[in-house]
Amino acid sequence: MLRAKGDRHPAAGNAGPPFNGIGELKAEARLLHRLGIAKPLIARMADRAAKHRTTIEQELLASGAVQEDAYYAGLARMFGFTFLDVIPADLVTDLSGLDSQLKQPRLLRLHYPDRPPVMVVVPEIRTADALARRLSRGGDMAGSVVVATPSAVRSAVWAAGARRRSREAVGGLFESARSQSARLVVTGEQGFLAGLLASVLIVVASISPMAALLVLHIVMSLFHLAALALRMMVIQHSCQQEKARRRQGGTSEGHVAAPEFQSPDGPLPVYTVMVAIYREAAVVPQLLTALSALDWPKSLLDIKIVCEADDQETLAALQAARTGPQFEVVAVPSSLPRTKPKALTYALAGARGEFLTIYDAEDRPDPQQLREAYHTFRLGPPDLACLQAPLAIANGGESWISAIFALEYSALFRKLLPALGHHRLPMPLGGTSNHFKTQALVKSGGWDPYNVTEDADLGMRLYRAGYRASTITSPTLEDAPTHFKVWLGQRTRWYKGWLQTWLVLMRSPARTAQEMGLGAFLVFQLLVGGMLVAALTHPALILFIAVAVTSLREVPIAQTNLMTTVLLAIDLINILGSYAIFFVLGALPMSGTERKSLGHRWILIPVYWMGVSLAAWKAAIELRFKPFYWNKTPHSPSRAATTTAGLAQPRKDCAAVTSSGESV
Repeated sequence: MLRAKGDRHPAAGNAGPPFNGIGELKAEARLLHRLGIAKPLIARMADRAAKHRTTIEQELLASGAVQEDAYYAGLARMFGFTFLDVIPADLVTDLSGLDSQLKQPRLLRLHYPDRPPVMVVVPEIRTADALARRLSRGGDMAGSVVVATPSAVRSAVWAAGARRRSREAVGGLFESARSQSARLVVTGEQGFLAGLLASVLIVVASISPMAALLVLHIVMSLFHLAALALRMMVIQHSCQQEKARRRQGGTSEGHVAAPEFQSPDGPLPVYTVMVAIYREAAVVPQLLTALSALDWPKSLLDIKIVCEADDQETLAALQAARTGPQFEVVAVPSSLPRTKPKALTYALAGARGEFLTIYDAEDRPDPQQLREAYHTFRLGPPDLACLQAPLAIANGGESWISAIFALEYSALFRKLLPALGHHRLPMPLGGTSNHFKTQALVKSGGWDPYNVTEDADLGMRLYRAGYRASTITSPTLEDAPTHFKVWLGQRTRWYKGWLQTWLVLMRSPARTAQEMGLGAFLVFQLLVGGMLVAALTHPALILFIAVAVTSLREVPIAQTNLMTTVLLAIDLINILGSYAIFFVLGALPMSGTERKSLGHRWILIPVYWMGVSLAAWKAAIELRFKPFYWNKTPHSPSRAATTTAGLAQPRKDCAAVTSSGESV
């Protein structure tokens, strides 16, 4: 009897359209019993198959109750086939369409140098008998067909197409949509215009340095003020939403339970979960525990752990963990650029799910997150292609850096992004917990391997392609850096990627404005451009304010002109307003537990902003000398609580909101 616990990768999903009728399930059950599977186990799997609209075979293999090798070896003996446990990759020719066998392993031709080709099949028990009868009528054909496991087929296909797939992951977007790739940091036209502008500024500054400085100051201050106004509008939107909740009988966000999402009447689709992991052996157990807790049928779950092929320590940790059948480890061949988006694009070729989400190695997503995303996709508008789950910092109490980082994430993921999604505006995605319609993701070109903040870039590219993004409420827990050096490296990479994104979209401003719409284009300028300007000019504004205030304190009081007074007022509003809105947007949606972790460390917001400015200037320098360098953020197992109990959550009876702002 085949009862060994499975330790290989999934077979679930290799079947075609399932036979859900009672008669078909009974016929399949009889065949499985002939194979040696115990009736009680078959009965349990039949219940799952009826519930999930799959087959008993799919549920059996996904459960891990039967070892994949043992199952297919027994199936081969039962119907008179030869079983092949390992498929040599050098016998597989990398033909067009080969990657289809990563998604649905069925047939694979092996080309031997000294004998006729052999066809590898991955049969279903319900059709294996008919296949055996057809082959027996063909005489010698029976010897040219062998049975293998889905895992063996996938392993051979990954290896056989590795070079071609790696080449496509690196150059695919650049070759198909060069203007949207960050591979060219600055185009020739952009370089010419930048040089021309710099020359004009130098000439003007040499003629009238004070006038040039004044014009530059005015432009930067007004731009900063416009970006500040956008965030004030977010606060206004939040207040309106809160009033609407109270009119409906709701309470404050921070004191209620998370929503529950019931299964729809129809069958659930396959959901792909991808995690790019590099030099993260220490967090492998925590990661696998978090992913195993996701509330989605294992037979319909396709989890891909994407790891660099030369990261032997992490690969060894994954192998030692003996992952469940829903997991697959994808080894990415070593090539430049060595970035997360390149690894994800490489693995995208094997994604089996209708929907797909991304997590980071240290993430602990809410178990209900996939269900909420599917619920929102199913009832949302057709152009809704992406949903962003909120990222919440679990270790906010460990240091002043992590405390203010938690405040920043609270403002971004619980206030700013929901407001942008509500008004169908372009959304700079977070680097994790993005949920996509897989087809839309593929059509838009996937991730840019040369952009080191690939999430923001992808959010803008989806918008340009006519897709929209929104948010959901089920959070993902993360740990923030607790040391300034680690935080600075991470933030430098982010700002470098935002600079890349801005440069890409500004290669043809008129075309970008036409694709996005003028209003969305202006919002993009305030979101990404405003963030860059605010960070780069922050020390200059502080210096101007300090000089102006010092001048006013002189005795006798220095005579100031109207322009200086107005600029001083605007700069004070920009600086103090930025600090205030940073705090208010972050603190409002926080729960009492989170505010307690923050404590009085919000006083250090000005210091944090100076650190942000340092990161922005480092990013500008790195963009010139190391544009594609990926500053890796190290992670370790979390010491913080791994549940979402202490986070602010929406009311249980609140409906999810689509990107159109309509309740669903």
